[in-house]
Amino acid sequence: MVVELVPRPDRGRVFEASRRVRLADSSAGGRLRLDAIARYLQDIANDDAREAESPNFTAWVARRTALRVEHFPRYLDMISMATWCSAVGPRWAERRYSVQVDGGSIEGSTLWVHVDLETMKPIVVPAGFHEQFAEAAQGRTISARQLLPTRVTDADEARRSMWPTRFVDFDVLGHVNNSVYWAMVEEQLGRRRELRAPLTIALEHHDAIDPGAEVAITVLDSDIGFDMWVGSGTGSVAAVVRCERD
Repeated sequence: MVVELVPRPDRGRVFEASRRVRLADSSAGGRLRLDAIARYLQDIANDDAREAESPNFTAWVARRTALRVEHFPRYLDMISMATWCSAVGPRWAERRYSVQVDGGSIEGSTLWVHVDLETMKPIVVPAGFHEQFAEAAQGRTISARQLLPTRVTDADEARRSMWPTRFVDFDVLGHVNNSVYWAMVEEQLGRRRELRAPLTIALEHHDAIDPGAEVAITVLDSDIGFDMWVGSGTGSVAAVVRCERD
């Protein structure tokens, strides 16, 4: 799986933060879980936009997130994080993340789509966005096209299960939060104990999961990882995941 993660720029806005891995974010084995990593990345992105006084900083939804995990931080580790704009498009932008800890790192990116909060339809990036963030992208542009297959590639070999949604899974937009999808990935890692870092994981969002939806998960295993399809409850695909051991 090819995931382009561009290096940290030598100019432009880079936002930095640090935090300690706490108990509720750790697996039973003591490593930082993927759903917690997703929350950390959402938080630093939001903090960056707020500090920059970017308009409508909550009006961005994740289209695709890619992570390359060289080494998982562990319980009580102090991690250093950095984020910057790594590419722009007409109605979306890519944000890079770097999470550093002694012994390794997690590198990632998210393609965020700017939306109208009433219609949830993509709209042009807000005024002033390029002046605030785009210098760090150094002219790089990006497409919003999907990279992962939305159809189950070998249905006869796939595993199927249901995922119960909870009140706490829904965020201020009324949809299942991005981090919950990463909890679904964690369930598969718990089943496939041999899949450990270094890992590359890509998650693409296609449809929202609304309250009361019956969420179905379909997983197709391979020797080096798995593909996962998350059904939205309306017959459409809410998300697709590919996880591979490097």
